[in-house]
Amino acid sequence: MTNIGLIIIGDEILSGKRQDKHLSKFIEILAERGLALSWARYLGDDRALIVEELKRAFASGDLVISCGGIGATPDDHTRQAAAAALGQDLALHPEARELIWQRVLQTAAEQGTTPDPDHPDTLRRFEMGQFPSGARIIPNPYNKIPGFYVGDVHFVPGFPVMAHPMMAWVLDERYPHLRRTVGVLEKSLIVQGAMEATLTPLMETIEADFPGIKVFSLPSVDHPQWGRHIELGVKGEAIHLDAAYAALKAGLVHYGATVGTELVR
Repeated sequence: MTNIGLIIIGDEILSGKRQDKHLSKFIEILAERGLALSWARYLGDDRALIVEELKRAFASGDLVISCGGIGATPDDHTRQAAAAALGQDLALHPEARELIWQRVLQTAAEQGTTPDPDHPDTLRRFEMGQFPSGARIIPNPYNKIPGFYVGDVHFVPGFPVMAHPMMAWVLDERYPHLRRTVGVLEKSLIVQGAMEATLTPLMETIEADFPGIKVFSLPSVDHPQWGRHIELGVKGEAIHLDAAYAALKAGLVHYGATVGTELVR
């Protein structure tokens, strides 16, 4: 199965000036297609750090979406970092230039002004269409200013109203073969009277006996309903889930744990 990663870039996220809305929404978009997020990274507006992260992304073979930093102001570094990570220069993408010019024309018509392709403001806007060599366009349904992708690494704006439909476009247009009717499911139960260390051999056995199944353990010390407990469960594709869950329950009986509420998600 293809790993799917998310990179979220912006000092404003790390400082708390803005709350990240990308992680939860991307998880939702993936779930609607029977998919799940494998990893996520948060980075500030530090070009050197972004270059290193993108080098890893390009080399990973993962499906990656990067949000933020593709504008043309001094604190936007993602386009330049992508080019550096690939060892390339930036160049104005012809299709991107046309899309940006269409936006300039639209804005001028709304304001009753005359557009000038050589005006400094227009030239700065064209900078948003400078991408690494070989990049292709991700359409932006909000204002036409496109994102781009190279290989399996995709770059969208930081604005949620733009980024989220562009994320969906990437999945639907480039990776329809990854869509699954039934995605990753999970079953778990509340375990009391046992410690994680004691149950670790059982968890390891379940994962060894059922390929593709992951065991998860979420301990809590002060839950208002269950008090000190462990939510112990399995997740994976439906074909193996029921058998793995049955083995987990049987193993808990063997270890003398008290099994409470069962949960299915």
